[in-house]
Amino acid sequence: MQGAQDAHDTFGAHDVHDPHGDAAGGHAHAHAHAHSRVEVRDAPTPRRWFVLTLVCLAQFMLILDVTVVNVALPSIGADLGLGREPLTWVVTAYALAFGGLMILGGRIADTLGRRTAFLLGLGVFTAASLAAGFAPNGAMLLTARVVQGAAAALLSPAALALVTVTFHGPERNRALGVWAAIGGTGAAAGVLVGGLLTAGPGWEWIFFANVPIGVAVLALAASVIPARPRIASGTRPDLPGALAATAGTTALILGVTRAGDVGWASPWTLLSLTGAAVGYALFVLVERTSADPLVPLALLTRRPVISGAFVMLVASGLLIPLFFLGSLHMQHTLGFDSLRTGSAFLPVAVAVTVGAHVGGLLVGRIGARPVGAGGLMLAAVGALWLSRLPEHGGGMADVVPGLALAAAGLGPAFVAATTTAMSRVHHDEAGITSGVVNTFHELGGALGVALVSAIAAPSIAGGGGVGGYTDAFLACAGTAVVAALVAFVLVPAGRPPASDGPRHVH
Repeated sequence: MQGAQDAHDTFGAHDVHDPHGDAAGGHAHAHAHAHSRVEVRDAPTPRRWFVLTLVCLAQFMLILDVTVVNVALPSIGADLGLGREPLTWVVTAYALAFGGLMILGGRIADTLGRRTAFLLGLGVFTAASLAAGFAPNGAMLLTARVVQGAAAALLSPAALALVTVTFHGPERNRALGVWAAIGGTGAAAGVLVGGLLTAGPGWEWIFFANVPIGVAVLALAASVIPARPRIASGTRPDLPGALAATAGTTALILGVTRAGDVGWASPWTLLSLTGAAVGYALFVLVERTSADPLVPLALLTRRPVISGAFVMLVASGLLIPLFFLGSLHMQHTLGFDSLRTGSAFLPVAVAVTVGAHVGGLLVGRIGARPVGAGGLMLAAVGALWLSRLPEHGGGMADVVPGLALAAAGLGPAFVAATTTAMSRVHHDEAGITSGVVNTFHELGGALGVALVSAIAAPSIAGGGGVGGYTDAFLACAGTAVVAALVAFVLVPAGRPPASDGPRHVH
């Protein structure tokens, strides 16, 4: 298998990889079926661009719900009588369930079927959004947020897997460019939509707005997305591996999220991070001995997957914190209300969308390496702009251009990350690989916000002027520069394959 593994380190090789061959006993499995394996190239999916539109609409709702709540928190607290701690959990509960269950959701998408997993996740997410809007108290709202996150963890890997298996060759690069734009645009639009709805009909509508969209997408997707044969497994599901991966990821996200409030040296943070280390250690142990592992460990050693996950981690670890800091600075220092703060993010949403579109075009021409590294360098320039805030706080002209410039660079970085990680993925691995990549998206956002919160603490508390904000923005700029250099070495050279894409191996 060494030749197959080497082929995964560059985009130029057109290998056909037997996913079972990397697992323990895989060579025997491949030999036993050597005469029965037939490579079948999938035909193009009819109305595939309409399928992409529906899938992206669903993903947009998921990403929107990461940031849409932030602007509405004061109104939610006033109406439901919630203090700072419960309000924090309104955000954290969704992120924990979303990120912690993502790998399991990806595996379910591969075994249950991507179409089935997508429709099931979307239906539950829509119902949970309705329940959140009608929540009469904090306990009901937190429960609905957990269910939203769990449904998102099932829906998101299935959605990205659908994009990967529906499009092939150059079309896939363009489709993944659109998909990547949804990540950045949804985060920026969340601040905008949250401000508009909170200032208008009320905070309940940040959840109610999901319902008509979810119902419409569900009805259309059921008739448009083709049903494909699911990947059947001859062994029992890897429940111990799923529990270990979920526990480890949940503990890690919980630890880095709470560290911004209680400190990195607090017993709570240290206990959470220790729990994450134990969970991941158990996960590796279980996967090495499982006949049908949740995640084949060989998948995590492939250079495209590693480099794509790294760029995704850094891109989300910059974008979400920059939006977080920018929103706080506008409201706390500049005195903007929720409506004006949301409106200020409109050009930022446009910038990340345009950047991702351009990145999707460039990846197919010059490759993911220069696109990813160049995008991160542009993000560094935007963060450096923000680090030069005047002592009195400045105005919109001191904040919005820097945020837009950083967003324009991170859009292509998301494209490079997704295209790289999914470039040589076969259909029976599409769900779990997208689950791994999306997990790094959630980890990056949680870790980034926790770090910048600690750096900007004096300014966030209201007594330190803008010094904390400028230090945090400068740290983001330095991180982007270092990550750009690493990406230029780590991301495989060359353009993603322009073949018809992965093939089933029967």
